[in-house]
Amino acid sequence: MIRTIGRFRWTIISLFVGAMVINYLARSVLGVAAPVILTEQAISNVEYGWITGAFQLGVMLQPAAGYFLDSVGLRVGFTICVAIWSLVTMAHALVNGWFGFAALRALLGLAEGSAQPAGQKLVAEWFPSKERGAAGGIYNIGASFGAVFAPPLVAWAVMMHSWRLAFVIAGGIGLVWALLWYLHYDSPSRHRRLGSAERDYILSGQEARLAARKERPSILALARRRDLWGIALPRMLADPVWGMLSFWMPLYLARVRGFDLAQIAMFAWLPFLAADLGCMFGPAVVAFLQRRNVDLIDARRWAFTLGAAMMTGMAFVGLATNPYAAIALLCLGGFAHQTLSVTVITMASDLFAKNEVATAAGMAGMAGNLGVLIFSLLLGQMVDNVGYEPFFILLGILDLIGAVLLWTLVRKPA
Repeated sequence: MIRTIGRFRWTIISLFVGAMVINYLARSVLGVAAPVILTEQAISNVEYGWITGAFQLGVMLQPAAGYFLDSVGLRVGFTICVAIWSLVTMAHALVNGWFGFAALRALLGLAEGSAQPAGQKLVAEWFPSKERGAAGGIYNIGASFGAVFAPPLVAWAVMMHSWRLAFVIAGGIGLVWALLWYLHYDSPSRHRRLGSAERDYILSGQEARLAARKERPSILALARRRDLWGIALPRMLADPVWGMLSFWMPLYLARVRGFDLAQIAMFAWLPFLAADLGCMFGPAVVAFLQRRNVDLIDARRWAFTLGAAMMTGMAFVGLATNPYAAIALLCLGGFAHQTLSVTVITMASDLFAKNEVATAAGMAGMAGNLGVLIFSLLLGQMVDNVGYEPFFILLGILDLIGAVLLWTLVRKPA
């Protein structure tokens, strides 16, 4: 008799997509509202650079968030993290002045930094190796959708009340989701709705070398592993693109391309929609190559390299004379970024054991956010003097260097 394999694991990843939507909605509201806030609060580009930099400093503590999740578990640990970032998001409605924004952004980054480690731990625990890429792509769609929803939310909030209302709504949605997660999530070994056939299917498709170990993960031991640097350094070079799209693109469209808030709401979500397609394109490339007998790690490296090649189009954004051509190139950048970003993020679950994957993903995320921090501070300090064009050119070539590092440092498991 053939046992029917359930699909409850996909219900779990769908629930987590909601967290990613809320996570990136909460962090994107500031970027969309920036033209209004900076004018109202008399905040300069340099000060805005420090505000965005403070967020990256908070997110750079991802290793601590990952260690917390590996130690406490996803049900309780992630509930706490989502509740904290939701309350901090709502607190944005009460603040005035650039220093207050910077303090809240640091706290927000600290709490929101838990999302990617949580996602990688979820994928490692709930999916066989052949489905991890698709699962990672699906939950990362939430990141893009959160950024898609931010422009219309901010525009509506400004028309109805003020930009402060957008922060209250985004935070309130997060609190509701945290309660739903606590009530409905549990680990695969304990979840009452997971059937035995599906549980066996998940376990049989996972690598024995990645089984959870008795000892707790050691950050120092992970830092000595070549594989960690092989995924962390490419992320450090890749993530500034997402920082540009999330925090600086609305300002660029307003101050360089002459867009008003209505036009920003109309066009600023398009690169994130393209990014959604990239979330699925990267895993599709990996699956295509695996069907042609390419090793999993090599397939991921080729997908990253393809995304890096497409990212070179970003170098021409500042040179485009037509603003809609610039939007199209930003869309290509969003698509290319998520193609390669989802690929390298998922590699944490290919290379590290279940009880260390969140810590490893957090350490790689710290490197990625260090890249965004450096980029944001440089942009804030220099944009008034040199313009945006040199930064777009830099974004167009950094991922090619990342591809070389990925091929050089990551070793295929024996």
